[in-house]
Amino acid sequence: MGIPVFILGQSGAGKSASLRNFDPAEVGIFNVAGKPLPFRKKMRVADNAGYNTIVGALSKPSVNCYVIDDSQYLLAFDLFDRAEEKGYEKFTSMAVSFQRLIRYIQTQTAEDAIVYFLHHSEMGPEGQLKAKTIGKMLDEKLTLEGLFSIVLFARANQDGYKFITQGQGLSTAKSPIGMFDKIEMDNDLRAVDDAIRAYYELPVRVSCKKPEKASGPESDKAEKPAANTAKKAAA
Repeated sequence: MGIPVFILGQSGAGKSASLRNFDPAEVGIFNVAGKPLPFRKKMRVADNAGYNTIVGALSKPSVNCYVIDDSQYLLAFDLFDRAEEKGYEKFTSMAVSFQRLIRYIQTQTAEDAIVYFLHHSEMGPEGQLKAKTIGKMLDEKLTLEGLFSIVLFARANQDGYKFITQGQGLSTAKSPIGMFDKIEMDNDLRAVDDAIRAYYELPVRVSCKKPEKASGPESDKAEKPAANTAKKAAA
């Protein structure tokens, strides 16, 4: 049973930058939007990754730590691809595809696998920061944070870039009791991974020993995220 982890935050809050301390051989990055990472270190990246690429790599893993950056674009690109479809059923279908990806990680990956969903945030109707979706129709079908036991918020201020481990009513951030020492910590995703593995007594990260293409882990550059691919892979 793998562990999906939600990392939320506005654009520029330091979500992608939090990958900077990983060794390139110990993490696989699914770059959904195909944008350059905000640091110079060369990482193993699958550009323009959609559901097929992600599930395909997770089904034959070379490491036990993966990052989806930015998972919100799985929803957004799916919506754009289906913009001409009429009716509300497409919103249900998009919610199902995202939910099935999470369930695939929880039920079909190894116990020591951790997959981080880096995702944009937005202000909810009650003034609480939450995961950004593609509108009210999807929010009515699925509460994304409810599918994760660990939700961290990235934020930037005069003190630098930080992760918030508990929301305290201001956001949907949450984490198990005692997993993190403080409510606010440095935005270092490698340190977060260490803390999660120590808390659940999981094996340490493994490094990929096989040669990788320059484009990254099991990359499929031509793929566009599709609504039904996660469903097919999880079936």
